[in-house]
Amino acid sequence: MEERKMIKNIEFSQALSLPDLVDYAEGRVVSRTLAQNQALSLTLFAFDAGEGLSTHSAPGDAMVQVLDGEAAIVIGGEEVTVRAGQAVVMPADVPHAVQAKKRFKMLLTLVKKP
Repeated sequence: MEERKMIKNIEFSQALSLPDLVDYAEGRVVSRTLAQNQALSLTLFAFDAGEGLSTHSAPGDAMVQVLDGEAAIVIGGEEVTVRAGQAVVMPADVPHAVQAKKRFKMLLTLVKKP
């Protein structure tokens, strides 16, 4: 019986470049889920310039790690600009939105409430 892996859609036991695991698409937001369960969600995103996610809230703290490009993230009405190499945390249940200022890739880690 094969052991069930908790991380999916990614190669194991080798060095990987996270930005290379999700491709840009014109006029779209592309995502690749790496893990998702009751406690955690781990997803790579690629946003074309000008694309975004509308205002919403999440059931846990969400950390965005920017892998490429630049985005504006509005958290509770306050805008934060993030660039490659930076990260920002959005608290649980606080409305937030994401807008790509330039093409932008991120790794989103959502740690859900127990």
